[in-house]
Amino acid sequence: MHNVGTSIEHWTENPQLYFADLEADVTASLVAASADLALVIDGLGVIRDLTVRSAQQAELAELRSWIGRRWIETVSVESRSKITAMVDAASSAARDEAAGDSSPAPLERQVNHPLSGAHELPVSYTVVPLGRQGRMLALGRNLGAIAAVQQRLVDAQQSMERDYLRLRHTEARYRLLFEAVDEALLVVDAVTLNVFEHNAAAARLLGESSRRIIGRPVIDFLAVPSQAGAQALLAMARSAGRGETDELRLAGKASPMRLVVSLFRQDNASLLLLRLIPLDPNATVDDRTASGDSPTLAQVVNAMPDAFVLTDMQGRVLAANPAFSNMLQLPAGESLIGQPLDRWLGRSSVDLNVLISNLRQHGVLRLFPTTLRSAYGEPGQIEISAVAVADAQPPCLGFSIRDVSRRLPADGRSNRQLPRSADQLTNLVGRMPLKDIVGETAELIERLCIEAALELTRDNRASAAEMLGLSRQSLYVKLRRYGIQEMGPGGGAGAGPESDA
Repeated sequence: MHNVGTSIEHWTENPQLYFADLEADVTASLVAASADLALVIDGLGVIRDLTVRSAQQAELAELRSWIGRRWIETVSVESRSKITAMVDAASSAARDEAAGDSSPAPLERQVNHPLSGAHELPVSYTVVPLGRQGRMLALGRNLGAIAAVQQRLVDAQQSMERDYLRLRHTEARYRLLFEAVDEALLVVDAVTLNVFEHNAAAARLLGESSRRIIGRPVIDFLAVPSQAGAQALLAMARSAGRGETDELRLAGKASPMRLVVSLFRQDNASLLLLRLIPLDPNATVDDRTASGDSPTLAQVVNAMPDAFVLTDMQGRVLAANPAFSNMLQLPAGESLIGQPLDRWLGRSSVDLNVLISNLRQHGVLRLFPTTLRSAYGEPGQIEISAVAVADAQPPCLGFSIRDVSRRLPADGRSNRQLPRSADQLTNLVGRMPLKDIVGETAELIERLCIEAALELTRDNRASAAEMLGLSRQSLYVKLRRYGIQEMGPGGGAGAGPESDA
């Protein structure tokens, strides 16, 4: 090993001791053996000769056609700057060597050669100067095999990602079905009988939170007289794959249940799927909820800070929570039931008709802006989200109403600024007549244009009138109309006609 190290050191420091007397054929053989592709380049960058190792016959013929062409013309467009950089570095190294200076290590760059058949040949080149005539030797390493491996890796990774995405979609569908069914489902480890997973219906039936169900033995949730029979059923399901019991009872529950068990495997583990089916169809509700120990939906709606109103399909009030009464400021003793909702709701009677029409057509409506008039006639800005329940008995409409009169605007625009979108103008429809909307918008535009002209002309009335295409007298009339001449220095306009100079 010492001799090898010494010989390499001698080759690095004194290559003339070993290679000075080599003949051209030997040197060419060395070049051909050391590179997959070797090019001899003249001082003008033209390929004069080449050697190729292990190439297909068709590919070899195409590579041979490079002889006589400029090297930079055989590569793709994005690789041409790399060819220029390698040629410049080799030329600089040749000049340094002629001057007796040490030259830096040759550059190595990867370029792509376009070939017929719409594919490319990736090659990593190192350029070495040959003598003082400007010739260069480009030693190339074929990266086609590496590129093929990389492409297979990319294809494999994309295939894995597609499989992973397909698995995620399958899991999402399983989870949706698992949670959507009304039956209580439990997934139990077949060996330990600990609960591995459950759906929402099982949590409601057992009356426990998910944290207290996962990991506990399923036997703990059964009444003591039913535990022995359930254990025998689970043992039979482990061997036979399926089992069913006629009747058992859960701990603390009086309603009888039927237990159906199925065996399946997942990740080399045996699991049991348990279905708890009430024998009495009327006893499917959790006992705690039925006895009033937990809040019902009606209690939650009544406690909501936002108003909620239930009407028939014609908009007559069937029920409302206290927040709606507070929003209307109704006198004591006045009832809402049976009253038409458009008595208080809408900028006009059209609003409720639009709401009901959309609900009948689409079934749901979100964030509809309108107004709510109190019992004293005071309007307030509100947003409505509504839903139609056509399959209820009787069919009804539900309205969730939120007061937005105290909501801060999304931007800090002053009243003198133009609306930034057509949506802000269309929101005025119903609140103001069309004539007033158009007139107010036109006046606002006119005023802003006059103020902009005065600002550009540094308050020169004559120049501002000329810029706007108005006579001076017409400009003065508009200034008095909008009160701009009284605005003073901070108002964006001057103080009077005397600033015409």
